[in-house]
Amino acid sequence: MRDIAERTGLPQPYLEQILLALKGAGLVQSKRGVGGGYVLAREPESIRLSDIVSAVDGPIVAGDFGQPHTDGACDHEGQCVLLAVWDDVGEHMRRYLEAATLADIVSIAKGQGKWPTEVAATPTVTPPWASGS
Repeated sequence: MRDIAERTGLPQPYLEQILLALKGAGLVQSKRGVGGGYVLAREPESIRLSDIVSAVDGPIVAGDFGQPHTDGACDHEGQCVLLAVWDDVGEHMRRYLEAATLADIVSIAKGQGKWPTEVAATPTVTPPWASGS
């Protein structure tokens, strides 16, 4: 833990909280004694980024807004439409994080994998509800 704290610049107590959350989710195991510390509980190829984010931060959502009204039932001056948009954004985040593994991140860090593409100034995907008219 001390080594990770030094390399990342994270305060050790904060890092300890993260590692305890990861341990609780079954992603790491602790070892006691000489040479002890934390080790992965599973192979990096089987640990999805969504597993890590969910363990540390809870459910993957783009805000805690509740469920939108649908089919014209909204009486909140369009807020329900925005809630639906944020719900869709959260779903895209979940799918993106579920598609990448810890092994992918290690590969990128070692210069052996492609960096995630930068977010384009204009969307490359048209939301299903955007008709363009």
